[in-house]
Amino acid sequence: MKNFSIISACSDFGVHVNGAKFGPEAISKDVQETELGGKITNFYTLHAEEAEKELDKNNKKKNLLPVNKFNTELYNLVNEVIKKEEFPVTLGGDHVIAIASALASINKYKNMGIIWVDAHGDYNTFATTQSGNLHGLPYAVITGYEKQLLADFHNGNFYNPHNAVILGGRDIDELELPNITDAGVTLISTEDIHKYGAEAMFKKAIEIASNGTDGVHISYDLDVIDPKIAPGVSIPATHGINLDEAYKIADLISEKISDKTVKSLDLVELNPLLDKDKVTEKIAVEILERIFSKI
Repeated sequence: MKNFSIISACSDFGVHVNGAKFGPEAISKDVQETELGGKITNFYTLHAEEAEKELDKNNKKKNLLPVNKFNTELYNLVNEVIKKEEFPVTLGGDHVIAIASALASINKYKNMGIIWVDAHGDYNTFATTQSGNLHGLPYAVITGYEKQLLADFHNGNFYNPHNAVILGGRDIDELELPNITDAGVTLISTEDIHKYGAEAMFKKAIEIASNGTDGVHISYDLDVIDPKIAPGVSIPATHGINLDEAYKIADLISEKISDKTVKSLDLVELNPLLDKDKVTEKIAVEILERIFSKI
């Protein structure tokens, strides 16, 4: 039985909307009050330092310093958790925190694939971003396509884009799509999931991510779910996947943790300030319960 640890990464400096920094502790508290809490070896919490968030859209590197400071600390923490042979489940926070969690995982396992379960590609560079929101860049950073300035704390390997998949993508920026194509990342859309089924598309994703690698990191953004169902996210994108599809992906992740294919996991972007009656928060907890159900 593997030891599992939950890391609450409480920062939202990567997005201009406030509130995602409150998501991790809300989920963590809920988990501790369920039967799932008994399966968790340790709970860790990391808070970003209080600072005024820069919101100027004309600054394409806004909040760069606090993001890098937080991610350096988070990277070190996830590294320590992995060294203790604990499976890290990192709760965000906005998706920029995945730079730290994903790179800490490949720092250990050296050759890994990755599945980005997300409505967005998060594959902008400093040259293509239109908003300057750094949570729109992490996947490009993790795969070495735009590592300048956002991964100085990491001296190891980056993820091979040919073992990288976006699962559930539908809100891809016009200037971002050429980056995805150029890098060789596989894009599986929300429409693909509706048409072919969540199970078939996840299996396709895991086959790509695990092909010739020593493990897979999965980063699950709650905004992949339709915002009419899960409104509590900072950047909602309409026409998302439904709950059956979201939960099916969680069930399949569970199987891949059990067979040791998946080595690390993120669950990000819950924004309690935008949630309604904690419905998205409850969905997040249900996703975690399903992920741990077969373990």
